[in-house]
Amino acid sequence: MDHSPTQPDYQAMLQTAIEEARIGLAEGGLPIGAAIFRGDGTLVSRGHNRRIQQGDPSIHGETDAFRRAGRQRSYRDLIMVTTLSPCWYCSGLVRQFGFRTVVVGESKNFAGGADWLRSLGIEVIDLDSPECITMMSGFIAENPGLWNEDIGVDE
Repeated sequence: MDHSPTQPDYQAMLQTAIEEARIGLAEGGLPIGAAIFRGDGTLVSRGHNRRIQQGDPSIHGETDAFRRAGRQRSYRDLIMVTTLSPCWYCSGLVRQFGFRTVVVGESKNFAGGADWLRSLGIEVIDLDSPECITMMSGFIAENPGLWNEDIGVDE
């Protein structure tokens, strides 16, 4: 991987999102974490899915990180990093606020809106992380009801 000043270290960024996913899992929630970075790799915010913990269906990992980032003049040069391909709700947030780059830990367990984001010209970088794949697949196997609730699927 190119580590020149112009190329962000996406693997290092993903580690922040993975830390958040682990926190969410330890709290009894879904293991989905996210973080927002500037293009130079500076962390802006981080968050995790808190739907179960707070009883709020709108607190996905990406929305938690987004809310914690506070008001920004522009999101175009910020990078959204998430452990799992964003759902349609979170993909809409990315589109609405003009993020140009999304780094995804994995999309094997859930493809979400990644192809739609790509069709809009947003760069989606899928790191195909074995750690993210294993963490999410284990959660889905053990908690299919919570997973289906999170992605809006009736059982």
